[in-house]
Amino acid sequence: MSNTYYVTTPIYYVNDVPHIGHSYTTIAADVLARFFRAAGRDVHFLTGTDEHGVKIFKAAAEKNKTPRQLADEVVVHYQTLWKDLG
Repeated sequence: MSNTYYVTTPIYYVNDVPHIGHSYTTIAADVLARFFRAAGRDVHFLTGTDEHGVKIFKAAAEKNKTPRQLADEVVVHYQTLWKDLG
């Protein structure tokens, strides 16, 4: 059995700012990663955003932005939230 664990969150869409559900799943994954680290395991923790697809294209168009502009603006909210949550 390997001592390495890979813990990931869902890959969040950047069509809008994060909400409580995003926090819940990220906190749950973080708790699991911290538990395994405390048990002496090698842990790789990953979170990220999905910046492609029709959902992003439509949300950007509604805000008169390109998908890239929208993604660059919204991802900052995710980064700030994760830092604030510790």
